[in-house]
Amino acid sequence: MKKLTALALTAMMLAGGLASSSYAQEWPQKPIRIIVSFGPGGGADIIGRILADSMQVQLGKPVVVENKPGAGGIIGNEAVANADPDGYTLGIMTAGQIIAAVARKNMRYDTLTAFAPIGQIATASLLIVTRPDFPANNVKELVAAAKADPGKIVFASPGFAATQHFAGEMFKQTAQVNLLHVPFKTSPEAINATLGKHADVLFDTVSALIGHVQSGQLKALAVTGKERFPAVPDIPAAAESGVLPGYDVTTWYGLFAPRGTPAPVIAKLNKTLNYSLADQTVRERLATAGVVVKASTPEAFGDFMAGEYKRWDAVRETAGIPQQ
Repeated sequence: MKKLTALALTAMMLAGGLASSSYAQEWPQKPIRIIVSFGPGGGADIIGRILADSMQVQLGKPVVVENKPGAGGIIGNEAVANADPDGYTLGIMTAGQIIAAVARKNMRYDTLTAFAPIGQIATASLLIVTRPDFPANNVKELVAAAKADPGKIVFASPGFAATQHFAGEMFKQTAQVNLLHVPFKTSPEAINATLGKHADVLFDTVSALIGHVQSGQLKALAVTGKERFPAVPDIPAAAESGVLPGYDVTTWYGLFAPRGTPAPVIAKLNKTLNYSLADQTVRERLATAGVVVKASTPEAFGDFMAGEYKRWDAVRETAGIPQQ
């Protein structure tokens, strides 16, 4: 009897595996949508559209970007979490969506279990900038100034619980300094506040700040990644200063699906994604968008997201930022 039961279970497992494999071979049979949790024209939207253009050529079906902005990316993520796990609804994940999740309580989905990772797409450093008349000319001098005048130097960001905000909080914790954070609603508002001397230091994306740095309106102190960023190779990494050991903050992008999406479909999507990221035209378009390609396996991307969640939650707790 036990032998018959074991044989029956084995047969069921084989049948399930064959059905899943067959589904993946036939998939896709209809258009695929990529949900972008931010508005048109932003980094996630641009990257989603670059990928959609390439993936639909490979898959032979339309791949359409659908913008669902709001709540720091949570509204779009929730739409993916609640979608049928059939491979026809995907999402673009960013560092900002992970940080938004750790900053909020009573989430209607579990960021660590609600999704099936497909693969990482790209990364990009942030810039740390000041006004030309600010006395610090590099990160070491900024840290020294902050230690000499605790709580007096104001750092701006384009939003509470944005990646830029938490990059500043990690800077404070790593350097053991006290900076006063003032959040704004958008990057242009934060830039104008810095230019108008309402803030001293600003953490924001390279694409948002590079024009102001090149024109001399703002002074770049460092990039936030552990290595120099190709778009601004003459600007040092913050860790090069010697006063920020291990400091490494990047904004990043990845592709994911709802939990329960068949593993063979995830594998097919990962293969399609990585083929796109190896295409020279796609790489050039992504470079123009201000990011560096970084492909991965689904497993590696899943581990990376879990590590990011843990890291940013620890930063939030150390900063004493209550979940909203």
